[in-house]
Amino acid sequence: LCMAISIKNEQDIQKMRVAGKLASEVLDFITPHVVAGVTTEKLDQLCHHYMVNVQKTIPAPLNYTPEGHTPYPKSICTSVNHQICHGVPGEKVLKNGDIVNIDITVIKDGYHGDTSRMFYVGEPSIQARRLCEITYDCMWLGIAKVKAGTTLGDIGHVIQAYAEKNGYSVVREFCGHGIGKKFHEDPQVLHYGKPGTGLKLQAGMMFTIEPMINAGKRDIKQLG
Repeated sequence: LCMAISIKNEQDIQKMRVAGKLASEVLDFITPHVVAGVTTEKLDQLCHHYMVNVQKTIPAPLNYTPEGHTPYPKSICTSVNHQICHGVPGEKVLKNGDIVNIDITVIKDGYHGDTSRMFYVGEPSIQARRLCEITYDCMWLGIAKVKAGTTLGDIGHVIQAYAEKNGYSVVREFCGHGIGKKFHEDPQVLHYGKPGTGLKLQAGMMFTIEPMINAGKRDIKQLG
């Protein structure tokens, strides 16, 4: 299994730290605006302005075109309630009780910083709040496994075990990914798996861990 996994040097890592910090700052910036009555389009406009004019970063999703797809039309992803990921900002008005994932990737000095956060709009249902909390715990359990010598299967397993123990399921179609000068690099980071299997981690690898967890079945429907 030959994957082109880029090993980052000290300079790469420093630049990735900057990009990651900037991406998280966009989430902090947008937090007070995630309220009932706002459209996802408005959130996109606010984030776009902040990235381009305040941070001087490039919004990575804007016009991003994986092979076989049309260019992505917006600067952020806004996935509301049952949407798992890659929700496109638009006319949708957020209402009390909604949950929304805002996914931010910025490019600074040629390096990508990719992060997302779940937001509660007003007061979420008990089920929605619990789903977000368990998913957040899943992410940290996965991150805690990261060190040289661990395998990707170890990371996937700890996430899957915790999600399923709590009555949830792990989405299989979307996963974490290597990241650096490219938005999506090898390896794919599955959020399920068997301990001791898969790629063995080594120093200098860089990737996202972004578990997508469902209340109910793991199956998805792909929209246009």
